Amino acid sequence: MKLGVVGLPNVGKSTLFNAITQAGAQSANYPFCTIEPNVGIVAVPDERLEKLAALYDSKKITPTSIEFVDIAGLVKGASRGEGLGNKFLSHIREVDAIVHVVRCFEDENITHVSGAVDPVDDMETINLELILADLESVTKRLDKARGMVKTGDKKWVVEADRLQKLHDTLSAEKPIRSLSFDEEEQAFVDGLFLITSKPVIYAANIADSDLGMAEDELPMVCSLKAKAKEEGAGVIVICAKVEEELAGLAPDEKAMFLEELGIGTSGLDKLVSECYSLLGLISYLTAGEKETRAWTITRGTKAPQAAGKIHTDFEKGFIRAEIVDWQTLLELGSYNAAKEKGKVRSEGKDYVVQDGDVILFRFNV
Repeated sequence: MKLGVVGLPNVGKSTLFNAITQAGAQSANYPFCTIEPNVGIVAVPDERLEKLAALYDSKKITPTSIEFVDIAGLVKGASRGEGLGNKFLSHIREVDAIVHVVRCFEDENITHVSGAVDPVDDMETINLELILADLESVTKRLDKARGMVKTGDKKWVVEADRLQKLHDTLSAEKPIRSLSFDEEEQAFVDGLFLITSKPVIYAANIADSDLGMAEDELPMVCSLKAKAKEEGAGVIVICAKVEEELAGLAPDEKAMFLEELGIGTSGLDKLVSECYSLLGLISYLTAGEKETRAWTITRGTKAPQAAGKIHTDFEKGFIRAEIVDWQTLLELGSYNAAKEKGKVRSEGKDYVVQDGDVILFRFNV
């Protein structure tokens, strides 16, 4: 799973990225500080793993992870090649979803690329550039499809109709994700790798002095949330500067710092979890003496396909899945105890795996 972190220059995007991955991406007070995309992998927070590993005395814990790509800050005109333009666009087409960082604080020491801080204007600037980039791509495909309609092949008529629908939406300055598609149409749209078809979550970057305040007391955050709601997108409120400081602390120090701030869970943990669910993903778990591990699957995945995440042989030779809920397993103290109490279920090929299932797959190849 790959997420692109985007935003205007100097909104705190690279600072947030540093905090997410502790990868040391350069952060400075001038536009285009980030030129090549920095890539970092971060574990998805999962308290279940530690508890199950303790139960099994596991030698290794392997959480599921998200790959974050810090994409260079863009400006108005990026779709036409302004700033880093097409270089930026090629990177963002490869991600599964977008984390759009928006500045929601004033600071005279940090310049703003347009001269004034306006979260809604900032988000619209980037969204419009992404729409224009998609419009250019769709227009080229549509022109080709229209030309091929003359051959009499009906597939080009269907393609031209689908592309026209996308073209009309983009021309109205609306993202492709605002449309709904049937299964065939969705497969077609997925093959176009359009930027605005990707799900998005907005990260409202606030000042450290605003931490602990109610969100309705922060006018910039309120305006951003209202605009995001119009397109059905969520907003996570973070302070990138504080998150970067937290990232460098030991776990016990981090817990103390969070308690002092009165915020309980770090913004990054919330962001990672929100991004995970944004893509409709869940985790099932495997546990044993050698390793306790989380496996990422799409919500709605059936048991054989879930088994295939571990190894293709598991899916090919699938017989059954022995399943117990992670909380039940912890409460009863062992897999054998859960089995004796009748809490371990034997499920077949049609079983839809649930988040938090602890699974032992039976297979034969």
